[in-house]
Amino acid sequence: MSHDGRTLSESASKALLREFGVPIAAEREVSTASEAAAAASSLGFPVVVKLCGDAIAHKTERGLVKLRLGDAAEVETVSAELLSKATPADGEVSLLVAPMISGNRELIAGLLRDVQFGATVMLGVGGVLAEAIADVVFRPAPLSRLEAGEMIDSLATQKLLGEFRGEAAVSRDELIDVLVGLGAVGEARPDVRSIDVNPLIIRSDGSPIAVDALVEIGEIGEPVSAETEVHTPPTAEQFAALFNPRGVLVTGASTHPGKFGFVSLHNILAGGYTGGVYGTNLHGEEVLGIRTVADIDELPEGAIDLVFVCTPASANPALLRACAAKGVTAAFLTSAGYGEAGDTGRRAEAELVALAHELGILLAGPNGQGVVSTPAHLCAQIVAPYPPAGHIGVASQSGNFVSSFLNYSRSSGVGISRAVSAGNAAAVNVADYLEFFANDPVTSVGLAYVEGITDGRSLLQRFAAVAARKPLVIVKGGSTAGGAAAAASHTGALAANDKVFDGACRAAGVTRAVTVEEAFEAAATFATQPLPAGPNVIVLTTAGGWGVVTSDAIFRDGDLQLMALPVDLEAQIDTKLPPRWSRNNPVDCAGGEVRDTIPEVMEMIAAHPDVHAVIYLGLGIQSNQARLMAEGRFYPDHGLERIVAYHRRQDERFAEAADELSRRYNKPILTATELAVADTDNPGPAAVRASGRLCYASGNRAVTALGHLYRYAEFRRTRGLD
Repeated sequence: MSHDGRTLSESASKALLREFGVPIAAEREVSTASEAAAAASSLGFPVVVKLCGDAIAHKTERGLVKLRLGDAAEVETVSAELLSKATPADGEVSLLVAPMISGNRELIAGLLRDVQFGATVMLGVGGVLAEAIADVVFRPAPLSRLEAGEMIDSLATQKLLGEFRGEAAVSRDELIDVLVGLGAVGEARPDVRSIDVNPLIIRSDGSPIAVDALVEIGEIGEPVSAETEVHTPPTAEQFAALFNPRGVLVTGASTHPGKFGFVSLHNILAGGYTGGVYGTNLHGEEVLGIRTVADIDELPEGAIDLVFVCTPASANPALLRACAAKGVTAAFLTSAGYGEAGDTGRRAEAELVALAHELGILLAGPNGQGVVSTPAHLCAQIVAPYPPAGHIGVASQSGNFVSSFLNYSRSSGVGISRAVSAGNAAAVNVADYLEFFANDPVTSVGLAYVEGITDGRSLLQRFAAVAARKPLVIVKGGSTAGGAAAAASHTGALAANDKVFDGACRAAGVTRAVTVEEAFEAAATFATQPLPAGPNVIVLTTAGGWGVVTSDAIFRDGDLQLMALPVDLEAQIDTKLPPRWSRNNPVDCAGGEVRDTIPEVMEMIAAHPDVHAVIYLGLGIQSNQARLMAEGRFYPDHGLERIVAYHRRQDERFAEAADELSRRYNKPILTATELAVADTDNPGPAAVRASGRLCYASGNRAVTALGHLYRYAEFRRTRGLD
């Protein structure tokens, strides 16, 4: 695969793009200064003159572009000057004469052939500041018109696209035509390595027109594929053995409480697993009440289908053969010394994978942390914790992040269905686990950490198939390997792998989170809230400042709408709040609540047909005061015992109302308070946890999660997946 490329001349580049419907300004290509003057007179003044050639890529930087030339004499003089600047390295050159196109807005559009994700279309803010501003979005090619429209909507600089300085809004349909055309080039011409259309000028009537274009040619082949050797995912029966085993064997069970063979056996027993539990130990010792055996041959046949391996790598081939003879069909390997340990380890890993395939055993790991399956009460891990039961399925290339997600589950009360550390993912990779989760009736959302991507397009295709079934949340560490192979272009310079990956996720309907905390909260929201029917959000708050900050977060989201308060809803709320309430969205109760105000106003909001989601702020305030009263020296006298109980019950009622109303009206109602983390025993957040939902630590975190929920709902709606 060659990465050497060559650029077409600007004239040839534009000729290619015209074939695919990209609008190009009228122009003439000539050889001499006098011909340039004649061409300019024919086109009409003012004009632009450029020195053009296959070896000339960045004309502006070299001063090879002259603008706003007003008459034939000036054109002839400037053209002679440009020809004199040609160097032997430029090869054969010509002059390009074009009318001077005016417009106050410049975009950049392009195509790159990323070595991970293949042909990818780009759109961004263009001109000489394109790389400095770097407001760019990417999507895999080819593009549908829907996907092209979503690209436009994803630009941060949306004000440039509307009416601007007396000019019309950008013609959406014509800009979509440009993007779809670029995607078609990527599909039809595998030899096109990159395309720059910069600037794509928006004329005063809103229509886009390309005034400069560069096409780079170079065979770079298809995206890198790590799965060109046939990869066979485990069968449903093998996954059942991993996540719902009849019996579990721990090899290398130890009496030493600091060793993996002890810890894993302890965790299986402590987690409440009710199937058969067995162990091997060279001395046949009793460990935690389990009588181990020295030889696998001594174990019963057909009673064990999962082996949890804590023995050294050298012992594992013989161990797998012996396990297969007893009916084992899944193995989780904690053993190190494989692919992470150099060439020798990689060879040993490949041999073990081949052996497991031959024996019909699912091989999870090696160098993994463990597997959790709450429906089976299984905690087969070499570390803590064991999470509450729920509906989030976790798969991670890093065992550390499995622990992180499980810890968040314990602290928030939002439970886990399955969790697995992929380790080296020698035979079973993260996508395999996610595909299992997509078909798993106890899992409602997939949550994954990935890194070291080696086959981006194939991976995202598999992720897309999962996301079409269930929500999928991804957090990625590090850059994808290889990156874009378009060094000669602005498009390549702007194509940070992370942005290409982000665009591929959006096209696939995958929810991409920036941090591990955000990823868990997004997954927890998918697992516990209904999808909104639209973008309209009402903020209900007991204090103004929280509502203001949360409103700011909704504006920053870009997709959610802080809706205007409907007139009929305002009239309803007016019957429950004193005259000083905000009469706006956020609905600020202004301290005017009585016993039933919050549940009653919340129901009015949730019941309104134009409201799609609610964010409730201020839960726990009364219980916070109750805590201070209960801890003070006057308690329980002076009537404090009664008022403390009342305050605590009020916050419980508010949390219960949010849960009940969300279920009744099938709308997301997200409750946020810093007391979720500042005072976890506060009855308000505690009641949210008891309802099975997430209590968000701030309004802005609730907005982030709701934004993910809305975008996935919109993805499903526009693709006809519901």
